[in-house]
Amino acid sequence: MDRAGGKGRQLEVGGRIIHVHRLPLKLGHDIYHVAMTMSWPQFYVAIAALFFVLNMLFASLYQLGEASIANQFPRDFWGAFFFSVETLATVGYGDMHPQTVYAHIISMLEIFIGMMSLALVTGVTFARFSLPRSRIVFARNPVIRQMDGVPVLMLRAANARQNVIVDASAQLHVLFDTVSREGTRLRRLHDLKLQRQHHPMFVLSWTLMHVIDAHSPLFGLDADALAGLRAGFILSISGSDEITRQSMASRHVFRHDDIRWNYQYQDLLYTDDQGEDHVDFGLLHAISPMPATPVQQDAPGM
Repeated sequence: MDRAGGKGRQLEVGGRIIHVHRLPLKLGHDIYHVAMTMSWPQFYVAIAALFFVLNMLFASLYQLGEASIANQFPRDFWGAFFFSVETLATVGYGDMHPQTVYAHIISMLEIFIGMMSLALVTGVTFARFSLPRSRIVFARNPVIRQMDGVPVLMLRAANARQNVIVDASAQLHVLFDTVSREGTRLRRLHDLKLQRQHHPMFVLSWTLMHVIDAHSPLFGLDADALAGLRAGFILSISGSDEITRQSMASRHVFRHDDIRWNYQYQDLLYTDDQGEDHVDFGLLHAISPMPATPVQQDAPGM
């Protein structure tokens, strides 16, 4: 079987680093996605680089003609470059101007490209500003603890923006290796049912719980078993902003070794001596061992 050499492109999927080779990805088909997902500094650096490259290209085209620019200064390539900047920006100071048919054609093409580029950059910039971004943060470690005598997987999330997310919904999945009867090794996604999948008004924090009973894909699995299966947990939360009515979503991936067994979350909410409630988000990641269960003794005989 032909195998590609090198490490290839790295992607993180389900908490694992996957090396991708010979991916038929065409950047021209996904420029919008790249522009929307890059950081603001990267976005403006890319725009500046595109502006510079376009002016270099058109300056070279102007230089190919014979005396294309009247009053060109400096007389070398950089004079043509500065004229290209003025033309692309439609500034038109008036000192330099096309004086041949060839130069008029090139400048007309450059003005058209400049107008289209300005419209595209303006549209993408507005889309980036208007793109709804959730500020949902997740506790670093899920915990598995006993509750009412049954093991429960618990995960915690908090709304750091403190806006009201209405009709919030959560979905939890586990991804681990399975082997079919024919010996085929597959990596399958299993749904984990949550005790409460919907929240009418997600403002502060939300503790999500999955009961590990006989119907759970996690039933009978311990930490070593999850490690052997290379399990990964995917938690997704979505909803609508109450003010803007824009949909927003957030996702987090946990590895099997992120789980803390027989631990519990420390309470974020507490009430002070004056009876006022407080929320301490500094405790979002705080966990503590479960207290030892007291041994029940039989009552003495009568």
